[in-house]
Amino acid sequence: MKALHLYAGPKARAHIAQHGLRPEHVGVIPGAAGGPKGLILGALDRFIFGEWLPQSTQAIDLVGASIGAWRMATACLDHAVQGFERLEHDYIHQRYEPPAGQKRPTAQQVSEAFGRSLNDFYGGHIAEVLGHPRFRLHVVTSHGRHLLQREHPLLTPLGYAGAYVCNVLQRKAMGLWLERVVFSSPKHGPSLQPHEFDLPFDARDFATQQVALSEANFMSALQASCSIPFVLQAVHDIADAPKGAYWDGGITDYHLHLNYAPPPTSPIVLYPHFQQAVVPGWLDKALKWRHRTTTFLDHAVVLAPNPEWVKTLPNGKLPDRSDFVTYVHDFDARVNVWQQAASASEQLADELAAWLDKPDIQSVQGL
Repeated sequence: MKALHLYAGPKARAHIAQHGLRPEHVGVIPGAAGGPKGLILGALDRFIFGEWLPQSTQAIDLVGASIGAWRMATACLDHAVQGFERLEHDYIHQRYEPPAGQKRPTAQQVSEAFGRSLNDFYGGHIAEVLGHPRFRLHVVTSHGRHLLQREHPLLTPLGYAGAYVCNVLQRKAMGLWLERVVFSSPKHGPSLQPHEFDLPFDARDFATQQVALSEANFMSALQASCSIPFVLQAVHDIADAPKGAYWDGGITDYHLHLNYAPPPTSPIVLYPHFQQAVVPGWLDKALKWRHRTTTFLDHAVVLAPNPEWVKTLPNGKLPDRSDFVTYVHDFDARVNVWQQAASASEQLADELAAWLDKPDIQSVQGL
């Protein structure tokens, strides 16, 4: 059974039909939020960043939210393949013992442990990430407004209720409660000022601010991008950024369904994803009418696992956060299940390599 499905927007499909797909054609790579689901992309990441893209020299924008931000930051390390291997190991082996009598650990407990793991992972390597000669990193976070300006045991649930209602009415209206704040690494060097930064997508679709990503705010921005509300604590008052509470970038941009604007010389948005649908925001998960493609993705090539192949994985699904509860008293069993899924993902990379060697437009489906 084929493990990999390829989907493309109309402009990307026309490009492949005429030119095939070569590493120099890639201008943007997004990394979606989705927690443990991102483990299925490890082999693709190692192949794309370790073997395929090094055959080219163009600059590439990497945009990530939550685990996607962790993946994209890892791609900027000097030894990215080893970094991806460690990310996979560390993510699979993360362990949070819930307090006595509870099914889940506290948000404070998870935040403190996750912060330590990020410091262990990137400590001494932030300059590598910020100064990568080709890759420019954009870490997406969700910044609270009004009732969500500070985390509070009563006001925060009310604020998210308000955000949910506004989002149902109109996605852009959710910007009254949460804005997208993107932390971007320097374009040419660490001396650039914030006003000199720009984005690889048109941000007028949603309330957005951009901040310079630096050594002073890297760890906080990355932790904020991964801080799922009520599962982890918000990160407050990030250096050089607007004051207030920051949460998971997936809240505003779950799968980074953004109005991408890749450069004409590298017109492809290459998107390793864990499903075909590119859902705009986390609060859109239940709003199926927002799961359809739009012109925002015209340049995108989505690499996603075949849903029928996914059924052959342990438990018939991708790893997800529910496994933390399912295996709350059996750490070794969860590790085994997730390792099996991660190992199976090698088939995705093998099939992509074979297709790139002989691109066949007939095997590329429309998004």
